[in-house]
Order: sequence, then structure tokens, then C-alpha cells
Amino acid sequence: MKIALVTNSRIPSLTANSIQALKVAQALMQLGYQIKVFAPKEAPLPDSQFLMAHYGLRLVPDVELLPSIRRLKRLDFILRAQRAADKFNADLIYTWLPQSAALASRLGRPVVLEMHADNSGKLGAWWMRQFWRGGGRKLMTVTVSALEKALRRSTKFEFPKEALLIAPNGVELERYADLPSPPEARRRLNLNENLTVGFTGHIYPGRGADLLFELAKRLPAVNFLWVGGSPELVGEWQKKLRDANATNVTMTGFVQHEVVPLYQAAADVLLMPYSRSIAASSGQDIAEVINPMKMFEYMAAGRSILSADLPSIREVLNEGNAVFCEAGDWQTVIDEWQLEIESLLADEARRFALGAQARKDVERLTWLKREERIMEKIDPSFRAKREI
Repeated sequence: MKIALVTNSRIPSLTANSIQALKVAQALMQLGYQIKVFAPKEAPLPDSQFLMAHYGLRLVPDVELLPSIRRLKRLDFILRAQRAADKFNADLIYTWLPQSAALASRLGRPVVLEMHADNSGKLGAWWMRQFWRGGGRKLMTVTVSALEKALRRSTKFEFPKEALLIAPNGVELERYADLPSPPEARRRLNLNENLTVGFTGHIYPGRGADLLFELAKRLPAVNFLWVGGSPELVGEWQKKLRDANATNVTMTGFVQHEVVPLYQAAADVLLMPYSRSIAASSGQDIAEVINPMKMFEYMAAGRSILSADLPSIREVLNEGNAVFCEAGDWQTVIDEWQLEIESLLADEARRFALGAQARKDVERLTWLKREERIMEKIDPSFRAKREI
């Protein structure tokens, strides 16, 4: 089977949706499908070696970048992608765009539509209704059950249960095999030897930058490791740290995705300090439906996790594999977060038990197993092929 993946993510990019699309492509390749990715052309496409390092891939899909005019709301790209998919003789359209799914469905093509956030506005809801009213075999995936409810509200449409699948994000366990202990990982990375609290990811609003900053000031004996962020935002926070004379924070900025596991392994505690309002790269508030890829990576790293207590997070984490603190503005929650960090850092046995359970629980949440479940639902021959 040939599968055309249609994404509006820029390739290469630092955004989570770009990384997720390439991880999906790799997993489908591992399952034996012939894959071609179609994305908007915004810059020249780097070579395979760059993409492999940038995204932490072992298999690099064939990527074709197509012209797109932003003021046309990507509609020209959608049409070009469908024509390119037909030229590729795709047996299945696998997309993150309701517009692409609607067009393919109207043409009677089999479609997988991945949704990671609610529709933005009435037009987005209209496109999704067109997808469901079209012909052809179809499947929609959502990362958390809360997203299904949100989409039902925004579209005012009852999705058929048999064509819906809850499919959380995943992780490549191979990249987390044989990680060193936190002290050894810190030595390899030339980091401070002190007990370390880590965070990896972007610094969009609602993701805890203020809370991290204030915690670092309150806990000067603890090293804080902050991996990721745009150069502009990293520069701004480094200046704030210097002004506050906070010398216990290491900010790396962007690092290649392939080395992220070692940085996560360098932490004794990994944080997910979300607020009750969380901005995606698009600006949309995703607090109700967030399913961060870093959560699965933290679990695979086998480190204790301290997370904001959000319902969507609890669809994966629980008291057996993580510790929860209230989500909210740093002024109202910082005391609780400080106490929990101090408690975890003082109890190595508890940290080990939480990390070990998280590592065990994430074994069923790999990208490969995720795509197996999706293809079992959409590809009638998948199960038979897997049993041969």
C-alpha cells in the first residue's frame, strides 16, 4: 500500500506537529508501507542526513515540498497535494488537515484524519463536517478523549464510533535504551554535578517559564536544566536570570532531537509545569486537550515526573508513575511545586520507583504500536499481513 501524508507543517521545523508527522511517517515505513510526505514549500529541503539528526529518525521518508500561498489559507496547497498524491498512486490519504481530508473523502479516497486540537472557528468545523459527509473509507484519530468531546461541540456532529480512534502520541523506545544514570549523563554533557531538575520543550505561553524561573531562584542549590526554545526567547530568559543573579540554570536552546534523550537522562526530576491556559504554536489554547510528546519521552527516560494536574494528562499519567501539582499562575502554585521538588530530590528510592513504573507503562505507547492500531482500523488487509 502507498500512503500519502499531507501536512501543513514546515519541514524542517522545531514545532511539535512537524516532529510528530515525521515520527508517524517513520513508523508507517517500519510497518512496510511506501510513504511520501507532502508539505508546503517555505525553504529548501535539507538532505536526508540533516533530517535524520534534526528529527531523531532512523528512517527518512520521501518528502516533496509543494508551493503554497499563505493568504489562500493553504487551499492551493491542499489541491496540489491531492494531485501529487494521485500522481503517486496513493492508496490512502493520511492527513492532519480537515480540508485535505474533506477533499479526499469527496473524491472517494480512503482517509485517515489526525486531530490534535479543536477546530479553529466555524470554517474549520465546516470542513470537518464535509469530511464526514464525503464518501470512501475513513478514520479520525484524536490524542485524548477530551478532544473527541471538544470536536463534537465545535462541529455539532455525531461521529460514528466505528470510525473514531483515541490514539495518544508515542515514543521510540530504541532511542531511550541503555541511558546512563543522571550523574553519568551530566558528566557526558559537562553539566553541573548537583541534583538536577529538567525541562525540555518550547517556551510558548502557559508552559511554565515563569514558574521555572521562580523555582530556580528559590532553590539555588539545585541545578535547573532547560532544553529547547527559540534563540530570541532563550536570550530573553538568560538576561532575566543574569539580572536575578540566578547562576544555577543551564539553558541550551535548541539541540538536535537525537541527543534529547541524554539531556532528559541528566535530570533527577523532569517537569511539565503547565498552566490552565496553554498556547500552541498556532496560538490556540490547548490546555483541555494537550497530549505532549515530551510526556512519553520523560516516561521512556525512566525519570520521576512532576506534572501539572490537567485531566488530559491524567489519561496517560497517574499517581503510580508521576507526581501532580496544581496547574495555574506561578504566584498561586509555586509553594506546592517547591515542596514537591524538595520531597522528590530528598527521596532517591521514590524517584527510582516512579521512573521505573513510567518506563514500564510507556512500553505500550510507542509510535510503532500506535500506527499498528491505526492501520488495523483503516486497512482491511493489515491484520492478515501481520499474521503471515
